[in-house]
Amino acid sequence: MPKHIIETEETLIIETPERVQLEFALASIGNRFLAVAIDHFIQYFTIILVAWFALSLAGFSSSDIVDAPDRLVSEMPKWTIAILIITLFLIFAGYFIAFEWLWNGQTPGKRLMKLRVIRDDGRPLTLWEAIARNLLRIGDAVPGFVLPVYSVGLIVIFLSGRDQRLGDIFAGTVVVRERTDEAPTFAETFSNRVTDIAFTRVHKSSGVKANVSLLTEREVEVVESFLRRRWDLTERQRLWMAWRIALPIMYKLKPGYNEEDFSYEGFLEEILHSFHAKQRFLN
Repeated sequence: MPKHIIETEETLIIETPERVQLEFALASIGNRFLAVAIDHFIQYFTIILVAWFALSLAGFSSSDIVDAPDRLVSEMPKWTIAILIITLFLIFAGYFIAFEWLWNGQTPGKRLMKLRVIRDDGRPLTLWEAIARNLLRIGDAVPGFVLPVYSVGLIVIFLSGRDQRLGDIFAGTVVVRERTDEAPTFAETFSNRVTDIAFTRVHKSSGVKANVSLLTEREVEVVESFLRRRWDLTERQRLWMAWRIALPIMYKLKPGYNEEDFSYEGFLEEILHSFHAKQRFLN
C-alpha cells in the first residue's frame, strides 16, 4: 500500500504532496447498489426504446411485438438484428465508461446518490481507469450479465479494505461519497477580505500542458478568487478548496503534468498564468 494512503473502516485518508491529509468518505455498499440499480434501469429502458423503434422501422406493429414475440426472431431483418446487437453492446459496455469519463467520475445513478469515482491517490479519473474498471464489470456481475447480480463484486468489496470491487482494484480507483461538510463552501471562502498576495507562485511547476482556451470566464474567475483569498484560509481549508476547484477543471482539460511535482494549488497557479499569458498573446 502506498505510504500516502491511510485507511480506516469507512474513510480513505490521502496525504497530499504538501503533507496535508484529505479525508474521503468511502461509499457504502447500499448506496453503490442503489446507484448501479438506477443506472441499469436507465440502460434497460434505453434498450427497450431502441428495440421498439428498430422493430417498428422493420415493419412490425405493436401487436406483433407484444402478441407474437417468437415470430420476431425468425422474420426480423438482419439489419435490425445487427442494430439491436450493436446497441446492446454499446449500452452495456459504453454506458459506464462514457458517463464516468464525461461526468467527472459519475453516472446518473452515482450523481443521484452523491457518489464519485476517483483514483486511489485522490486525483481525477482518467479515460484509462474508466475503461479498465468497467471492462471488469462483467466479472463483478457474475453469475449474471444481462441481469447483473454482482455476487463476485459483493464478495470482493467485503474482503477489500477500501470497499473496491474487481474493477476498482485493477484500475486503482475507489468510490467515495461527496462530503461537502468537510470543506468550506464557496460562499464562505469568497466572503473574506482579499489579500494583496494575489498571483504569487509558491509551488514548483509540474509542467502542466492543457488547452486553457476551453476554460469559461466563470471558471477563471473562481480560480482567481481562490488564489487571491487562499492565505485567509487555514491550511486544511486551502488544500480542500484547491482540490474542489481543480478537480472539475482537470476533468475538462485532461491536462498532462509531472506527477512527482504535482499539487492541486500549484496546478491552479499554472492554469491561471497560462490563461493570462494566452490572453496577452491574443490581444
